[in-house]
Amino acid sequence: MLPSQLSSGDVIADRRADYAKMLAESGEPASAAELMEQALELAPRWAAGWFTLATYREKAGDVSGAIAALNEVLTLDAGDVFGARLKLAVLGGAEVPDRPPSLYVERLFDDYADRFESSLVEKLGYSVPGKLAALIAETAGATKHFRLAVDLGCGTGLLGPEIRARVDRLEGYDLSKGMLAKAAEKHVYDHLGQADLSLEPDLSGVFDAEPAASRADLVTAADVLMYLGDLQGVMAIVRKLSVDGAIFAFSVEDAQQPDGYVLRDSLRFAHSEAYVREILAGHGFTVLDLTRSIIRMDGGKPVHGILFITRKSA
Repeated sequence: MLPSQLSSGDVIADRRADYAKMLAESGEPASAAELMEQALELAPRWAAGWFTLATYREKAGDVSGAIAALNEVLTLDAGDVFGARLKLAVLGGAEVPDRPPSLYVERLFDDYADRFESSLVEKLGYSVPGKLAALIAETAGATKHFRLAVDLGCGTGLLGPEIRARVDRLEGYDLSKGMLAKAAEKHVYDHLGQADLSLEPDLSGVFDAEPAASRADLVTAADVLMYLGDLQGVMAIVRKLSVDGAIFAFSVEDAQQPDGYVLRDSLRFAHSEAYVREILAGHGFTVLDLTRSIIRMDGGKPVHGILFITRKSA
């Protein structure tokens, strides 16, 4: 659900917000911002309203005003369900965080679950699951069979059908219950569970229902790591999951810079090849193969990514 769809609890404020939305959609963000300001005078503790105001102010070119509105959001919403800190960082009003708020990511994908596949695959040309599965087959061998695969950030389960025939047991984990419900409808996963990859391994949820560490000989993360900046934490989870010699196959958005990672206007992170290699090496993984590819479209522009196939050292 978009912030503009959340009620303030005041009928008149909601009505003015509706009019503001109409103005914004008609290409009049400055006028929309003025009307949202009037709505917020009636409902000053409406966090969603302040976030919407920030959006209108940004579109109208009022960056300082947008930053002020986002700071109001954080004052009212300590959990940051709208991702205001990420937006502040993009606008230059805060330092880039090393990860997004978990509540923001969970809400984002719960709201997106019903239209996720039609939007991502049919409209945005998303192709990572098929490409990653093909790369696994090419690198590990076409006849290679895996005893247990763990699909981290499985979403609606797009990767599951691509690798199901190659694994004896397939587990999927995601932060969004809405996404997990959609994945369950595919009937390809032996176990599905909620997990937060931004937390340390024992708190993440990945080891709750199946507590054994070193259990997977294939770990995948398709289009997941762009929702994390610093990859040290998720790599600790992958390392704990993996048996010696396990394959870890994943994708990142390509930062197209020498090192480090960046937060983009999309509020997703992009990582450099050098940064990913450094993190992998620090956790005992060797790169077997990688390929650069357009992984989807966004706003009519291609999003460039890197697909990695790696192996945990013995």
